[in-house]
Amino acid sequence: MSNKDSIQKTFIVALLLCIVCSVIVSTAAVLLKPAQIANKSKDFKINILKAGGLYDAGIAEGKSINDMFESVSTKLVDLDTGEYSEAVDIESYDQRKASKDPALSDDLSSADDLAKISRREKYSKVYLVNEGDEVKKVILPIKGYGLWSTLYGFISLESDLTTVSGLTFYEHAETPGLGGEVDNPRWKGLWSGKKIYDDENQVGLTVIKGKVDAGTPGSEYKVDGLSGATLTSKGVDNLIKFWMGNMGYSKFLNNLKSGEA
Repeated sequence: MSNKDSIQKTFIVALLLCIVCSVIVSTAAVLLKPAQIANKSKDFKINILKAGGLYDAGIAEGKSINDMFESVSTKLVDLDTGEYSEAVDIESYDQRKASKDPALSDDLSSADDLAKISRREKYSKVYLVNEGDEVKKVILPIKGYGLWSTLYGFISLESDLTTVSGLTFYEHAETPGLGGEVDNPRWKGLWSGKKIYDDENQVGLTVIKGKVDAGTPGSEYKVDGLSGATLTSKGVDNLIKFWMGNMGYSKFLNNLKSGEA
């Protein structure tokens, strides 16, 4: 056998091997995609439930995620008017994709863009925890830029629509041990019971540098900053002010309080 024939056969074998591997990988990706979508949806629901303080209690009672989510109703809100909307199909609406679509989002000026998100979607999904005919908690999607990444999460409010019930972030790329401490249960626990709006219905809640002295006036509007993570702390502070303010959910919350949502 000539050296030329040997090289040709080696090339053919390598090519066939690449084709077979490509087919296997492609097939696996297609077969696994439904499971990946289902897991992503499940994880999304878990984070909503955690923000609302429903997850741990549900697990203790042996409930499934879908069973826990039965008490949660999903609504679509027009952020410009603060009213419920049917402008888009809520089941297929992808809020993150919408924020990049000029038809479904608005470009933000530098003065308005506290959260550093560039564009704000026109419609947001909100999650209401119901007990009978009463809304016991409202869970709202939030996002904003920290030091290295956009943080995506949820904030939950009690029925008075100003007291924080819980806060969680489900996606970010902040520095582990520093900005990544937004995932620390101890820090997230500091948010529960804090007040968002002051007596003039302005956003009073802020993340400070250092620790809050609980004995000082106004401490109910302050949350400890993350040690060694000034820019991430500032990012969280900014996104809270943005989403709880006029560009975010304040119109909706005011409408909900007055029964006009």
